[in-house]
Amino acid sequence: MPEHTAASRLRLSGLCFLLQILTILLFAVFVRYGPESGPGLCSQQLNCSGRNQDSGLQHPRFRDVHLQALLGFGLLVAFLGRYGPGSVAISILVTAFAIQWTILIQGFLYFFLKGKISVGAQSMVSADFCTAAVLISTGAVLGRVNPVQMLLLTLLGVTLFTLNEYILRSLMGVSDSGGSLTVHTFGAYFGLMVSRILHQPHMDKRKEQQNTGHQPDVFAAVGTIYLWIFWPSFASASTARDNPEPWAVLNTYFSLAASTLATFVLWPILHEEGTLRTVQIQDAALAGAAVMGMAGEMLVAPFGALIAGFLAGLIPPLGFRFLTPVLCSRLKIQDACGVHNVHGLPGILGALLGTLLTALATADAYGGRLELAWPLVAQGSRTAGEQALWQLCALPLTLLLATLGGILTG
Repeated sequence: MPEHTAASRLRLSGLCFLLQILTILLFAVFVRYGPESGPGLCSQQLNCSGRNQDSGLQHPRFRDVHLQALLGFGLLVAFLGRYGPGSVAISILVTAFAIQWTILIQGFLYFFLKGKISVGAQSMVSADFCTAAVLISTGAVLGRVNPVQMLLLTLLGVTLFTLNEYILRSLMGVSDSGGSLTVHTFGAYFGLMVSRILHQPHMDKRKEQQNTGHQPDVFAAVGTIYLWIFWPSFASASTARDNPEPWAVLNTYFSLAASTLATFVLWPILHEEGTLRTVQIQDAALAGAAVMGMAGEMLVAPFGALIAGFLAGLIPPLGFRFLTPVLCSRLKIQDACGVHNVHGLPGILGALLGTLLTALATADAYGGRLELAWPLVAQGSRTAGEQALWQLCALPLTLLLATLGGILTG
C-alpha cells in the first residue's frame, strides 16, 4: 500500500473512531433485534428485496456467506506480491465497516418497522452481499489508495449499491438472487470508474504487481478452495429455503467446474508462462460463479450451466491477454485485480443469460418455483416477456449508476 506518514496514520485513526462512534449512535437509536418473518415487515416493500425472510433457516447460510465474503474475497486480493499482506488487512477493514454501514442503509429500506430497524440473520446475509460488491470494487484500486480513502470508498459504495439494489428489486421487480448485476457488475464497474479517475501513469500492468513467489500462490490456493466450498451457498442464500435441492447450488457447481476447465484450455495457449498458476484458476472460479448469479435459480438445466460456465471461463484468459492492455493504454483504466475480466464481463453475460431464461419461462416448466423466481409473473401482473424486458433494462441502469457513482467517488 502507499507509504503511511504520521499524519496519514492519525487520519486513519481519527476516521475509524468517528465512523465507529457514528454507527454506534445510529445503532442505539434505530437497530433492534426482531423476528424478520413477521408479516408486517414484508408488506411494506415489494417482495422484501426478493429474499425469503424465513430466519429460522438462515444461520448456516449466513455463516457460509460470511466466510465467503471475508475469506474468499479477502484472499482473492492477496496474490499481489507487493501489496498482498496489506491488501488482506484492508479487506478486513472494509468488511468490518461495510457490514455495519449496510445494516443501517439497507435497514431503512428493507427492514424498517415502527421507527426501528429489525435485524436478524437475513439482514446479515444482505449485508454480506453488499460487502462482497464493495470488496470487488476495491480490487480495481489496490496499491493506489490508502486506508482512509478505502473507507470513504466503502461509505459511498455501500450507499450506491443499496440504492441500485433497491431500484432493481423493489421498484422494478427484477430477479437477481445471486448478484450478477447487483454484486458483480455493479462492484466491477464502480471500482473501474474510481480507478479511471485515480489514474497513475507509472502503474500500467497487472502482471508487474504480481509476485511469482510462494506466499501469494498459497493465499490464492486457499482462497480458491474457499470459493469452491462456499460459493454455491453464497449464490443460493437468497433463493428458496424449503427446497432440499436448490437449483442455484447445482447450477453454480456445474458452472464452476466448466469454467475451470475453460481456463486450462486457453491459458497455456495464450500465455508463455509455463505452468498454470492458482491465481488463474481462482479467476476462472469467480467468473463461473458470476455468470450464474441471476440465472442460478432458473431452469438452466445441467448442460446449460456447463455451457455458461465454460463461456465465462474463457473470458479471464482472453481478457487479460487482449482487453486489459487496451483498457490501460487507451482508456487509462488500471485494473489491479482484473475485476473487469473476472466480475464485470461475466456479470453482464449472466444478466443476459438470466434475461433469456426469463423470456422462455412457463408455468408448466417451473411449477411452484415460478412464484419464488418471478412473483409478479406468477401473480399475473406481468407476462414472461414483460419480465424479461425489465430484467434487460436493469443492465444499462446498473452500468449507469456504477459509472456515475464511481466517477463521483473517485
